[in-house]
Amino acid sequence: MADGLPMTVPAEGLPSRVRIYEVGPRDGLQNEKGIVPVEVKAEFVHRLYEAGLRDAVEVTSFVHPRWVPQLADAEELVPLLADLPDELPRPVLVPNSRGAERALAHGCRHVAVFASATESFAKANLNRTVDESLAMFEPVLRRAKSEGQWVRGYVSMCFGDPWEGPVPAEQVVRVCRALVDMGCDQLSLGDTIGVATPGQVVRLLRLLNEAGVPDELLAVHFHDTYGQALANTLAALQHGVTTVDASAGGLGGCPYAKSATGNLATEDLVWMLRGLGIDTGVDLDKLAATSRWMAERLGRPSPSRTVRALG
Repeated sequence: MADGLPMTVPAEGLPSRVRIYEVGPRDGLQNEKGIVPVEVKAEFVHRLYEAGLRDAVEVTSFVHPRWVPQLADAEELVPLLADLPDELPRPVLVPNSRGAERALAHGCRHVAVFASATESFAKANLNRTVDESLAMFEPVLRRAKSEGQWVRGYVSMCFGDPWEGPVPAEQVVRVCRALVDMGCDQLSLGDTIGVATPGQVVRLLRLLNEAGVPDELLAVHFHDTYGQALANTLAALQHGVTTVDASAGGLGGCPYAKSATGNLATEDLVWMLRGLGIDTGVDLDKLAATSRWMAERLGRPSPSRTVRALG
């Protein structure tokens, strides 16, 4: 190790490049009890871009303020990012048709919907059954695709649910297949409470492939509740997935799943990928500095092990 970087020792069977889908500004901040000023959020996004996170930075959600007060400033935030290059995807989460219309009115070209693989979480998060939530997304995707928007589908509770326990992989495949059939350009498989282990990950990916959902359409989104996020990520990369969700500084969790802890820290992911000789385009020192900067504004240390180790 030199200059804050790991020794590079490539391993066989891994992609040469991994796209990092940065979720810190949206998923990372949505649980914060204290409202983060919109100017701080805008600077956070700019700093992430400057650190090399240029594949995608998910910036906010056009959700009703009552449900996620932290993101009530979406209309204020989006214009503050207008100076960023057009080629930087700045996805926004849209929970329903109303949110999609608001995003469209603000010129957002990349949107995401948030589905559940389990009935319990669909009820807690969307107040609908799984099938009712999928029906709700149909007009959202139809409108988005007609306007030329790129659409991601998040699928939560892909491996375990706090109310239902282990989630049958076939159940997840059904929801994923429905979203692909509606026109989703990408699916993000969420281990919302962080209980997955590598064998589960590989089994689900194989079943999705068999159902006609190729690795090119898939991303993985792991939480680190039991310290498995990096192991699960490596298993997904070995299988052929090349897009990984992560949150700068390890911020975030899930407001509707009490047992969920933080997302995989982007710095921890970049450290592992750098050591494997996998390109991400990210400047690790700048990214760690950005996470320390945000941690100061939140009034607590960054939970990312790499941020802490780099000092």
